[in-house]
Amino acid sequence: MEESLPKVRKTLYTVIIKRLLDIVLSGLAIIVLSPLFLIVIVLELIYHGWPVLFQQERPGLHGKIFKLYKFRSMTYETDENGQLLPGEVRLTKFGKFIRKYSIDELPELFSILRGHMSIIGPRPLLVKYLPLYTKRHMQRHEVRPGLACYSLKPLNSWSWYDQFENDIWYIENCSFLVDVKMIFVVLKEALYGSSYRIDDTREEFNGYNLFSDPKESAD
Repeated sequence: MEESLPKVRKTLYTVIIKRLLDIVLSGLAIIVLSPLFLIVIVLELIYHGWPVLFQQERPGLHGKIFKLYKFRSMTYETDENGQLLPGEVRLTKFGKFIRKYSIDELPELFSILRGHMSIIGPRPLLVKYLPLYTKRHMQRHEVRPGLACYSLKPLNSWSWYDQFENDIWYIENCSFLVDVKMIFVVLKEALYGSSYRIDDTREEFNGYNLFSDPKESAD
């Protein structure tokens, strides 16, 4: 049975207003949070050294590749063969702190300002996942990726299938009200912290593990 393809919602809000709000809100956030940026940069140099930013290519709107930047949460320690040590070994206490309160994501505000991302939208995942998506789930790239795209309904798990279907729901139902609700969830997580983000032990998407429970997965 052929899967149904979603239709991206096209309204005045999604086509014009959403982008304008992204520019205004990300610009204001960068100005207001500039002292925090400076503090984090200094602490990054102390705990992790140079460079202070982690960068990685990710697929954006229509699958176009852009560079995503985050504050580093790990060191670059290697073993005797020059191979990076496991992530759980390189993750520092400072790294755990900035992950818990999503401080590591702050550099993405510049990606929003430049138009590579949006405040709310499907998370930009790894480039190597691109050939693994179904045609339906590939449609998640028909809108700008975002800082977050939370489910507005309770879920027992957050499998890859749940995440991708939530992304599809978003592109079909995007509205000012939906974005406002999700922004409040983002702010709540930033204020109270997220323990899940500290370890982030979810297994990588391989095309076959759509329904695996992330609680049972490990890197």
